[in-house]
Amino acid sequence: MKLSVIIPAAGSSSRMKASQSKQLMKLCGVEVLAHTALAFERCDIVSEIIIVCRDEERSEFERLMKQYEISKFKCFAPGGRSRQESVFSAVPLVSQQCDYIAVHDGARPLVSESIIRRTAEAAEKYGAAAPGVPVKDTIKVINNSGIITATPNRESLAAIQTPQIFEKRMYLSAMKKAQQSGREYTDDCALIEQNGGEVFVSEGSYDNIKITTAQDIPLAERLMEGLKCE
Repeated sequence: MKLSVIIPAAGSSSRMKASQSKQLMKLCGVEVLAHTALAFERCDIVSEIIIVCRDEERSEFERLMKQYEISKFKCFAPGGRSRQESVFSAVPLVSQQCDYIAVHDGARPLVSESIIRRTAEAAEKYGAAAPGVPVKDTIKVINNSGIITATPNRESLAAIQTPQIFEKRMYLSAMKKAQQSGREYTDDCALIEQNGGEVFVSEGSYDNIKITTAQDIPLAERLMEGLKCE
């Protein structure tokens, strides 16, 4: 497998309610984005890393790539108005020799090599795969008035994580259809699903959290320290 990794890191971090981008906040003394990039740098099935970012953060992100010696870093892609537009801006930059594309949240710094490998192996077998974990809480469907309207069976629910990995031709075909229809999807699995593809859910980890709010920073640090002790 020759895997190209696209890391969207162009979000506004609005839910963090901080003046600094969450990608540049530190976990155990190292920036979030650096942790994320290093996870893929250390994985030998990864051929290249493309980072999607806003223009105003490009110089800081470039500094991180040099400081932490991310040799697989290839280039930056410009951020778009949506996550989908941001990822699509990076796809044309994927090297021709890469036959699989992985999309991984820049703010998901605790991803492990085992998760990357399991998802990649599943993608080789099924064409598309994403890590997931069983939902622990009971999920309710509510209407606009806040009233519960349904209770899905928890046994059939999974919380989907990243990296989401796809055979490149499959992804390019789905991307083309999305561009032609003008439709937006919440994640890349939905992009594949809505265009007739099937996505296999491989084993994720409850440690593979996404940094979204300020409360996630101390939680991620505790998880990181715990993983070091194992």
